[in-house]
Amino acid sequence: MRVPLSWLRDYVHLPAEIPSRDVATRLIRAGLEVETVHEAGSDVTGPVVIGRVLEFSEETHKNGKTVRWCSVDVGPEHNVDRSSESTVGAASRGVVCGARNFEAGDLVVVCLPGAVLPGGFAITARKTYGHVSDGMICSARELGLGEDHSGIMVLGPDEGEPGDDAIQVLHLRDDVLDIAVTPDRGYCLSVRGVAREVATAYGLEFRDPGAADPAMPAGEPGYPVEVADAERCPVFAARTVTGFDPAAPSPRWLQRRVQLAGMRPISLAVDVTNYVMLELGQPIHGYDRDLLRGPVVVRRAEEGEKLTTLDGVVRTLDADDLLITDESGPIGLAGVMGGGTTELGAGTTSVVIEAANFEAAGIARTARRHKLPSEASKRFERGVDPALPVVAATRVAQLLAELGGATVEPGVTITGGGAVPASLEISAGLPTKIVGVEYTSEEVVRSLETVGAAVAKDASGILTVTPPSWRPDLTDPHDLVEEVARLRGYDSIPSVLPVAPPGHGVTFGQRLRRRVERAVAAAGFVEAPSYPFVGESDFDALGFPADDARRRALRLANPISDEQPLLRTTLLPGLLATVRRNVGRGATDVAVFESGLVFRQDDAPLPQPPRLPVHRRPSDNELAALEAALPHQPRRIAVALCGDLEPAGWWGPSRPATWADAVDAARLVAEAAGAEVRVEADQHTPWHPGRCAALYVGQTLVGHAGELHPRVLSTLGLPARTSAMELELDRFPATDEPVRAPSVSTFPVATQDVALVVDQAVPAASVQEALVEGAGELLESVRLFDVYSGAQVGEGRKSLAYALRFRAPDRTLTVEETTAARDAAVAVAAERTGAALRS
Repeated sequence: MRVPLSWLRDYVHLPAEIPSRDVATRLIRAGLEVETVHEAGSDVTGPVVIGRVLEFSEETHKNGKTVRWCSVDVGPEHNVDRSSESTVGAASRGVVCGARNFEAGDLVVVCLPGAVLPGGFAITARKTYGHVSDGMICSARELGLGEDHSGIMVLGPDEGEPGDDAIQVLHLRDDVLDIAVTPDRGYCLSVRGVAREVATAYGLEFRDPGAADPAMPAGEPGYPVEVADAERCPVFAARTVTGFDPAAPSPRWLQRRVQLAGMRPISLAVDVTNYVMLELGQPIHGYDRDLLRGPVVVRRAEEGEKLTTLDGVVRTLDADDLLITDESGPIGLAGVMGGGTTELGAGTTSVVIEAANFEAAGIARTARRHKLPSEASKRFERGVDPALPVVAATRVAQLLAELGGATVEPGVTITGGGAVPASLEISAGLPTKIVGVEYTSEEVVRSLETVGAAVAKDASGILTVTPPSWRPDLTDPHDLVEEVARLRGYDSIPSVLPVAPPGHGVTFGQRLRRRVERAVAAAGFVEAPSYPFVGESDFDALGFPADDARRRALRLANPISDEQPLLRTTLLPGLLATVRRNVGRGATDVAVFESGLVFRQDDAPLPQPPRLPVHRRPSDNELAALEAALPHQPRRIAVALCGDLEPAGWWGPSRPATWADAVDAARLVAEAAGAEVRVEADQHTPWHPGRCAALYVGQTLVGHAGELHPRVLSTLGLPARTSAMELELDRFPATDEPVRAPSVSTFPVATQDVALVVDQAVPAASVQEALVEGAGELLESVRLFDVYSGAQVGEGRKSLAYALRFRAPDRTLTVEETTAARDAAVAVAAERTGAALRS
């Protein structure tokens, strides 16, 4: 909200010596966010005066351009003797002007030598087109008054005399407060609301422009109005003016105020409605009465109805939209934007003025549904004073009569009435208890009355507070506490750091997360956190089947993006999007990881969470109910990699990342977690069916790793052979035992190699598991170092070669001992997997 300081002074007798910066500081102290103070017009300096064009001659030059050589009377103080050049008046200034939208006798704005215009443009007397131009006749754009540069500004005959200061005539200079209004302070989207805060901050008298006029007519009906949905439109007021002059211009002061407030002057009728909206905070809409067909009706839209709004867009309406209609159909989207069929135009002489109060939530839904934010919807969705409609409609009618020659018809249409704000009970000592600053009972009552509330106090110190109609945000006793605190000043609240209770140190989950993340980062992966929001298109791109549990995602009530309204059920969409962005920017060798929560929903819907109290600690039952209303949120870690894992160099060629590196990353995570991961072949979307590994810790499935399916890579635009891994850390054993260092034997190791032939379908991990079990305690490690398939082992068979290392802690092993351990291992492998020693 942009508020000119001169406009504020109409309602608050603010001493002239108080600078705008001090006003901003006081408002900030009272809780308003003043972003900046614009010194409008401060970049225009020097002599800028009103001039009258005495005569001019048109001259066409060699470049084809026609200019006017003008004699301009700029007042006795600024005129010079031009008796040898001018035939109209010896005292004037000679000015060359390229515009042609003025005539002799017109009043114009002249910048004389020594003036500086916006952008640092200095005016000097200079020779141009064969003449010395002793100044410049200005357009609105050159003065910083708008974007119109189609011609110079021509003033009205009663707007000044030659020599008058144009800066004052045009209201060029003013200080403007730029305020970011929070959703709970909607009343400050008006000069009325900000002026009230300024008056309170300085302890000055406030003249309320929204106070009802006692002489306002009542009872006699005006233009017929029917409200079919009183819940969505509790108040509707209408007044009518006739005999309006559509050619009447907006006065300069009104145009300038509307412009400084951030809106564009258009015509008198439109400017007046915008002016009153900015002044009072009540959106206004005007209808050309001659274009209305029958009574105005406020109703819900019928599904599929269409309306052409003032921006020229044909909009298909939703059944939830609230409409303003007549017998011809929709003529306006209530609280958002009017329709084109009844728009005020150049021939409008009779105007029906609408000022209504609409349900905030409904207007917010409509504006977002149609992607049509407007100055009106911005105010309605924050709450508008229901007592304002009649006052605002009457104010518009009076201004149209005063400035446009209209006649105000006596009838006033009023339907419904604003709901009486609910009273609140509050202890006079509650502000002291909550804020921690001493507030007397008298100060509490005075503060609440200052914001417009009615306060009654009983003998026990309980205050019954009825909030004013313009403060719909005051619905809880703690809202009243906030008002008391901010009127004293937030800066008066001391900063007291709470004493932290003694903690129990870092939990096991926190330690596990830190160990795992450090281990993965140390292996060369770069952490790349992403937003936890996804859309159905992400699930489609990953190829999830329609009945996949990962598609049961929680939908956000107010998503940041309509394309990503769901909470993620897997880390892969965000991680793969990071890979795609890096590859698209030329970083083809990528290894990234992310650790975070996913959100899994069971088949049963989540219960409604309780509303927890703020004046006491929630009970165990309340906390349990809150916990039950939350979805399951397991912590996961995922990696994605593509391109070269090891670069080429003098040491040799590069090594591309493969599915085996994704599996190895899972082993790295398991090792950091103090567990051992078991790998089995699997088929699981979105991995390649022949290059996908299921990862187990014991008998618990903890995740998957491998190469992504080529169809997924094509859909996402990822390089071939891109691999990924995802593990659920919460499924790892929750052991918090200290890490024990392994015992190191001083005796030599004995190595035995075995080559076993098994069927192609037998996993190498199963063979290795059998060898470990059969070898016994002397086995130190086992490693698969070769896999062979070919004619020598037979069709459908493969050879797995393992290196077995044996060592005893107390002696050097004999050949017989190692051979016996090896044979035992082979025997168990043969029994479990059908393995046979390769001959």
